[in-house]
Amino acid sequence: MDETALAGPREAFERFRDYLLAGTSAGLERFLADDGVVESPFAPPGALRRMEGREAFASSAVPRREALLERIRFTAVRDVVVHETADPQVAIVEYEVEAVRKADGLRAAAPFAVVVQVRDGRVALWREYQNPAAMALLAAG
Repeated sequence: MDETALAGPREAFERFRDYLLAGTSAGLERFLADDGVVESPFAPPGALRRMEGREAFASSAVPRREALLERIRFTAVRDVVVHETADPQVAIVEYEVEAVRKADGLRAAAPFAVVVQVRDGRVALWREYQNPAAMALLAAG
């Protein structure tokens, strides 16, 4: 059995959470479909709002996230609520992420919502809604 195959959107979110708390993004692209789409509609100016395909995600998002993880450490993913939809391969997940800035210990938390669609055991869509200003202070340090 392929250990990167996902049973559905709930498991996709759980894998994401595990990577986040482990302090890495390297390898996360293995769960994305070849033509998978990652969207951040409220990304700050200059940031990518849409990436299409596993290769684009691996070459763009993973290095940016790894650079961020040099400055901050995610400490909790809490208040997780999974909303099932009529399509068993699609779910909406609400959650809060807490992080600490390594340089000075400053802590902050931010709410998120993500629409996750899994197709053939891989993430076909990951559309993440967040308030980019909520964690910007941490990232700036």
